[in-house]
Formats: sequence, structure tokens, C-alpha cells
Amino acid sequence: MATVTEVQKGVRAASTEKTGAWAAFVGAVKQSRLPWLFILPSTLVMAVVTLYPQALQVYMSFTNFDNRHFNPENSPDWVGLQNFEKILNNSIPISNYSFPRLLAFNIIWAISNVAFHVVIGVGVAMLLNAKGLWLRRLYRAIFVLAWATPGYISALVWRSAFNQNYGAINLLIGKFNEWFGLHISTSTRWLVDEVPPIDLPIFSILPYAFYAVFIANLWLGWPFMMIVATGALQSIPKELYEAADVDGATKWRQFWSITVPLIRPAMVPAIMLGMIWTFNGFNVIYFITGGGPRRQTEILVTQAYNLLQETSIPGRYGMAAAFSLVVFVILLFITLINNRITKATESYDEA
Repeated sequence: MATVTEVQKGVRAASTEKTGAWAAFVGAVKQSRLPWLFILPSTLVMAVVTLYPQALQVYMSFTNFDNRHFNPENSPDWVGLQNFEKILNNSIPISNYSFPRLLAFNIIWAISNVAFHVVIGVGVAMLLNAKGLWLRRLYRAIFVLAWATPGYISALVWRSAFNQNYGAINLLIGKFNEWFGLHISTSTRWLVDEVPPIDLPIFSILPYAFYAVFIANLWLGWPFMMIVATGALQSIPKELYEAADVDGATKWRQFWSITVPLIRPAMVPAIMLGMIWTFNGFNVIYFITGGGPRRQTEILVTQAYNLLQETSIPGRYGMAAAFSLVVFVILLFITLINNRITKATESYDEA
């Protein structure tokens, strides 16, 4: 058995080790005091601008917060999970409200858009990266304009383009009818008709308005993927393709064995970011269709916004805050699953 002296020595050694670690920590803090002072102003601003509203939003989601509670004298009542139960159980008194349908449409909307964004963006980036292409910088600048234009302005332009009477889309269809002898309707009510244009599974639940907002969001989204893919493609050493040519590899084989693996570390985070942007794509949905017809193109964020406009619903601010938390949890879950599958946060050397 250990003697009392040995135990005391062990205690002193452990105490000395802890003291040394604490001294090292204090020394590190003192050495980094100046950098902390430099970032303190921006940290305080971010805390006021970002952290406080987020904390307030979380608090509101568990209360019956309404416009009358903006008066400090009227405190909202704590309702616990009641707002979340109403959202998930379809108990919100709004016409044609269904959370499962909203979530399903939102997921279909995000995945289908991002898939086309990636395919078109990478394809155009590869074309612009081809040898001997003239004016490639001009082409890139032109393509980026669609992404650089404010989303709500582009949405309003596309809304006019899909107008039944004077919209450019129906006028263009009329020209195609004249040129090619087609008989496509030139009076399609893109933003109003509920009858789906494609009678196939999944597609049969999507009205004309879905394809209208899909085309508009496609126009807005693919240039971002093109920019990311262009940077990734330009970082690939040309010697790899030259060696593949010597080995007799086809272009298709080079694409899957060289291009895809080497642009993947850049594209996966871009895809995750695109999913978040598209999942929360308020401007396109709200300014083109307003969620119609009959809320068939509504997504979660537009539903939360429209909930605020329903003045007859008590505690609507609390419900809208709960809606935003539900969206956050869904996006967090999707991001974690995507990160788990693709290992998006691994280093380039490990990819």
C-alpha cells in the first residue's frame, strides 16, 4: 500500500501540474489580449445585431407574442411547445394549410433547383474553361449579371414575363407556333392555373406556377455554381489531363476520374450553401406567385411571412418565430446529413 508520504507527493504533483496548466492558460490570454481588443468592437456589434434578435426569436417562439406585446407593459404568456404543436398538427387557422405538404414541396423545390444549378453551372464552367475560347471573361461577366442582380428585381421581371396577356413567355410560344407549325397554347395562365401540365407521378401534383418559379430561380442560381466550378477547374493541373491523354483515357473518363474528384471539395460546400439559399428562397416565390395558386407553391419561409399578415390569428408573432425555428432545425439536419455523407469539412489533402 502507498504510504501517506507518497500520497501527499502525488497530490502535490497533481496540484503543481494544474497550477502550471493554469499559468500557461493565463499567460496565453495575456499574450492574446491585444488581438481580443481589436475584435471586441465587431464582436459587440454582432452580438447586438445578430445574437440578440436570435435569442429574442427563440423566446418568442415559446410565447403567444403578438403586436400588443410590443408595449413593455404587456408581457406575453409562456405557452411552451403549443406553437410548434399547432404547426406540426396543421392546427393553424389558415386556408389550405398543411405542414407535410409544405415540407414536401419545399424539399422538392430545393433539391430540384440545386441539382439543375450544379449541372448547368459545372457544364458552362467547363465550356468557358476550354482551350482557345475567345472573350471568355466577357462571357463570364455576362452570366454573372443574373446572379448579381437583386433577387426581388429579377423576380418581378419574371412575373411580368409569365403574364397571361402580355408576358414574353406566351408571346415567344406564339412565335414558335408560327415558325415550326406548332399548336401550343399561347394563353396559358402560368401563375393561376392549378391543373398540372405533366400528368406523371410527382409532376402531377405540381401546377404551372411551379415551373414558372423554377425557371426564374434556375436563371438566378446557376451562375453561382459556375463561379465556384470555374475557380475549382482552374486549380486543376493541366499535366493530369496530359498524362490521361497519353494513357488513352477518353474525355468522359477524364471527367469522372480527374475533374469530378478535384472539384468536389469546392462544389460540396457550394451545394450546401445553395440548398440553404433555395430552401429559404423567399423572393422568387413571394414576388412571382405569392405562394399561389391556393398555396400550392408556398414554402416554409413564405408561409411564416404570410402568417404575420393574418391579423385575426392570436399570437401570430410567436407562431412565425416557431416556424423559423422549425426551418432552422430542418436545414441543420439536412446540412449535418450532407456533411456526414460527403465529408464536406475535411481538408483538401484528405479529400
